[in-house]
Amino acid sequence: MKTFSTLAIVVLGGSAMQTARRIQARFAESRVHGLASRVNADIAYDDFGAHVRALYAAGTPIVALCSAGIVIRALAPCLADKQAEPPVLAVAQDGSAVVPLVGGMSGVNVLAREIAATLGVAPAITTSGELRFGTCLLAPPEGYALADIERGKRFVSDLLAGEATRIEGHAPWLDHADLPRDDDARLAVRVTPHIDDDNDSLVIHPRCAVAWVRKVNESVTERVRDALREHRLSPLALAALVAPMHAMTCDALADAARALHVPLRFSDDVPSHDIVITVANEPVDAQTIGRARGTLTVIGLGPGNVDFMTPASKAALVAAQDVLGYETYLRMAGPYRADQRVHMTDNREELQRARHAFELASEGRNVVVVSSGDPGVFAMAAAVLEALDEGHAMHPEWHAVKLSILPGVSASLATAARAGAPLGHDFCVLSLSDNLKPWDVIEKRIRHACEADLVMAFYNPLSKARPWQFDRAMDIVREHRDAATPVVLGRDVGRRAETMRTVTLGELHGGLVDMRTMVIVGSSRTRTIGEWVYTPRWY
Repeated sequence: MKTFSTLAIVVLGGSAMQTARRIQARFAESRVHGLASRVNADIAYDDFGAHVRALYAAGTPIVALCSAGIVIRALAPCLADKQAEPPVLAVAQDGSAVVPLVGGMSGVNVLAREIAATLGVAPAITTSGELRFGTCLLAPPEGYALADIERGKRFVSDLLAGEATRIEGHAPWLDHADLPRDDDARLAVRVTPHIDDDNDSLVIHPRCAVAWVRKVNESVTERVRDALREHRLSPLALAALVAPMHAMTCDALADAARALHVPLRFSDDVPSHDIVITVANEPVDAQTIGRARGTLTVIGLGPGNVDFMTPASKAALVAAQDVLGYETYLRMAGPYRADQRVHMTDNREELQRARHAFELASEGRNVVVVSSGDPGVFAMAAAVLEALDEGHAMHPEWHAVKLSILPGVSASLATAARAGAPLGHDFCVLSLSDNLKPWDVIEKRIRHACEADLVMAFYNPLSKARPWQFDRAMDIVREHRDAATPVVLGRDVGRRAETMRTVTLGELHGGLVDMRTMVIVGSSRTRTIGEWVYTPRWY
């Protein structure tokens, strides 16, 4: 039977929340997605259609607590490949109806039964074969693959027309199915890892073959396919590609695994022959073979609102096994699944956090390091690379980790967008924190930026430990800028406590800012028009 863990439970209003939470309690790793203007949910969205289409494209099972028509109209442009679609269901807001819509090949009816049982109702299943036989013959359980969907459709049609079948091979999920059986039947359900061209059979391949590769080069994919053909094994029976540990960073292996649609694992127990295909008596769990190549992804949450987080960062966060970061940012990034390990640390422990992330990833785990804003702007990306640089000799295994840095929306960009376009021409970004650089360097850089007539975006403007530096920095700016120069102050931009204010340089003083304020000081050409601030593109 197919199993489901992470569902997107999508609601339009507060009246559906009670039912949504009941479903979430059954599928604890799921999140409730709510329309931002109406309900406070785990994940907020602004446009229902765009949101469910994005979930559908990502292959996420969708449980929408609204009318079936709303969901169908939203997803209509996406409906193309029946074999690749995730389960999508419509559930009445009060939980009185569960209607599977699409995803028959991915177990939508199984999921419908689970949700209906949770809500104490009967699912509205309309699939003829499943109603007749009590199971979907075209959706075998995890670890098995249907050989040919078109042949499968003909097979089910013949059964519905009155023919019987026999079972060849081990198919325990069919033991209690209400199938018309006859040991002499023309039709057969055949469970085998081998290629079978019998048009009267429903062929299902157990994923029980493993390809062990010793020689790594660009021809890996074709060599594995040739080895499978030599043994008359279906490519769909392949469960994993395994290579030596020393080949972990080889791109050709990653390309081959993608082409073969299997997980890539690494082990020092690979046989000495070029390629060896082993076949087990039952489906193989790839997670039990060797280890995966660890991944470390550095993401930015944006300025705080989940709508400002990039889809790539959201996907990385969902896929992570371990999530590391400053406690405040990690709480913003939650909630987390029960199987995700969350490592919260103080904001001043960046290098220690980065080293810990590499240690976890070196064990083959999928690790995400969380920053606010953009991870490359005064954030964790530089700390991660610094840890990699300093650990070059002592930790060579860190270089085998697949490292990715995903861009985010920085506080300066979010603040500028709220204000208009103050960064519309050349600008620079400066931090007034002197924790990692001396104050005289900061003053020198401010003077140069002023002399170049750049718009300046200031991070970390003022803290209790640095009460005087901001006013000192602005005194330097006033030596080069008119008192009427517009200054944008954005505090907690993208969060519930957001405030925006525009003042002049003459009015600006340290009492107006703190560490959560982004300060954008205009150039000599920056101007205001009504409530908007912008710097012209010409100079």
